[in-house]
Amino acid sequence: MKKKDIFIIIALSAAILTAVHYYSTSQEWISRDQELISDIPDESELIPVVRFDEYGIPIDSFRITEGRILRNQTLSSIFSSHNVNPAIVHEVANYSRELFDVRRIRPGETYRFFISDDTLGIPHYFVYEPNRIEFVKVRLYDNIAIERGSRVVHQVVRDVSGTVSSSLWNAMNESMVSPLLAIELSEIYAWSIDFFGLRQGDSFKAFYYENYIDTNSVGIDRIAAAWFRHMDSEFYAIPFEQDSVLSFFDQDANSLRRAFLKAPLRYSRISSGFSHSRMHPILRIRRPHHGVDYAAPVGTPVYAIGDGRVTETSYSAGAGRMIRIRHNSVYSSAYLHLRNFEQGIRPDTWVKQGDVIGYVGSSGMSTGPHLDFRVWRNGQPVDPLTIESPPVEPVREENIDAFNRIKEIWMERLDNL
Repeated sequence: MKKKDIFIIIALSAAILTAVHYYSTSQEWISRDQELISDIPDESELIPVVRFDEYGIPIDSFRITEGRILRNQTLSSIFSSHNVNPAIVHEVANYSRELFDVRRIRPGETYRFFISDDTLGIPHYFVYEPNRIEFVKVRLYDNIAIERGSRVVHQVVRDVSGTVSSSLWNAMNESMVSPLLAIELSEIYAWSIDFFGLRQGDSFKAFYYENYIDTNSVGIDRIAAAWFRHMDSEFYAIPFEQDSVLSFFDQDANSLRRAFLKAPLRYSRISSGFSHSRMHPILRIRRPHHGVDYAAPVGTPVYAIGDGRVTETSYSAGAGRMIRIRHNSVYSSAYLHLRNFEQGIRPDTWVKQGDVIGYVGSSGMSTGPHLDFRVWRNGQPVDPLTIESPPVEPVREENIDAFNRIKEIWMERLDNL
């Protein structure tokens, strides 16, 4: 074999070996690249995750400022302090009063501005919270839009029991529950128990619904059932729905609601009772005091004790501002020393039991803010605390079996509490 042929064979062999090595190396790199490519997410996965808050606003895009509405502060002043265009303020105010009545914002309520997280700092959203559950969201950019919303609320059934040592309010505090439960109980038993005359040793039990947002309590919703011992008498409050209305009845199927409330104030104290001879605190002479004085802060709402027609709204040097109501052919009531009357209360106005008719004041001959409450029976003054008011309609005969089943369940639960 010639040397030239040998050289050609060697060159071809080297070329083949080089090609094989290149192919093998290329396959390794292709395989490695495929592995790398397989680790890259597809286009849809490259879209950034956007986090939304409870109002449906993308919170990562904004800075949030919070505040509380101050006394005499308006929406216009709040918006101007955050550089919102006055034209936007006007548009929001006239958008829809059903969605957002800007005249009804109140001191102490909270709000939030969602401001663009850049050098411009433009407010994009305004959120107003009239309470801890509801909110109003206002979009301030592009086209103005307003929507109402609410947080998800769930209810938990809780129970409480306690004994009165000084007041029902303090008893609730001692039982580590919201004192507002005392108001709920006083409303249920408003026709049966004089909560201004509770005695040491009176006791209570109740099941109630408490509202929660996540794990945070946002207040008591309502009482489910209750029991109260007052002056050696037991009072059950059994819930039962009749004619699509949920009411409370005692163990004998009588309604706890009466023709008259026990008191015209929800929660206060008696400062002076009914008397035929009392030393007048200003005149310093003895004279009849045919009423009950309830000491309460100025502005405390005063309620009509029963349905009736307003026969008088007047002012005198002695009684101050006074409202008189005729309830029927037998009973009438009067409310003295008021600061002012509720809007719309005037002679010949018809009021219902529990309607606000005025507010506690110190008008007329008075040494301090209180309500002088009086009742007449057949034209003669009577002690309001001794009136035995008849109940309204009891559980009807056709509903007794259903009521008894519910009564047995709640009475057993209350007795075992």
